[in-house]
Amino acid sequence: MRLNKAELKDFLDSKVALYNHPKFIESDPIQIPHQFSKKEDIEIAGFLAATIAWGNRKSIITNANKMMELLDHSPFEFIMQHQETDLDRFQGFVHRTFNGDDFTQFIKSLHNIYKTHNGLEAVFAKHTEKGSLQNSIHQFKATFFEQPHLARTKKHVSDPLKNSAAKRINMYLRWMIRNDNNGVDFGIWNSLSPAQLSCPLDVHSGNVARKLGLLKRKQNDGKALAELDKALRKLDPKDPVKYDFALFGLGVFEGF
Repeated sequence: MRLNKAELKDFLDSKVALYNHPKFIESDPIQIPHQFSKKEDIEIAGFLAATIAWGNRKSIITNANKMMELLDHSPFEFIMQHQETDLDRFQGFVHRTFNGDDFTQFIKSLHNIYKTHNGLEAVFAKHTEKGSLQNSIHQFKATFFEQPHLARTKKHVSDPLKNSAAKRINMYLRWMIRNDNNGVDFGIWNSLSPAQLSCPLDVHSGNVARKLGLLKRKQNDGKALAELDKALRKLDPKDPVKYDFALFGLGVFEGF
């Protein structure tokens, strides 16, 4: 499908309007943080749900809800006030390759981030660059694992500087930073700008982007993400990642 730039923008804008809508929440992992109203609960619930957001969407949502149950539906309070013995409850948890040991490690790392680094937003905001958060994600990973940790858990936080598309963290950052009052994304991190966001690149959005001529590279990796970002920033420099709704919707709901 080849459209000129104006036609492509109109087409994608119409798809953004269609999918960037509260109805989208019903089938998406973003419904997990939408269960909460306190900033810290939203950002922790979102981070955990995004971390396991690969594979079947139904099982992602089921297991993310299990995570919230294990945290007594008060993620921030649990992370800050749990005793060592409270961590035993995570042993049976599993989603794909993310298991109870990983979950326990995440609780400890999040505790450290809120206790010594002033929370998730502050860590991501500390190392930003003008038009990108990919260095922020790299530095976030270093901070997240700065304490003694299990080697196996490191694979559950992507590093864009190792050529990862870091789909799940980019999706999470979209949730926290984009603020368009449409009721889907939260926009609760005001120290960061939507203009810095990168599109969550996966099989669906990648395939659609290639069909529309927004992406040439075959692999869905860090280099492909940079190429896609460049194309989307030309369509809307202030809010390039709104097009995630269009690319994802076209791929998943329309089989484009």
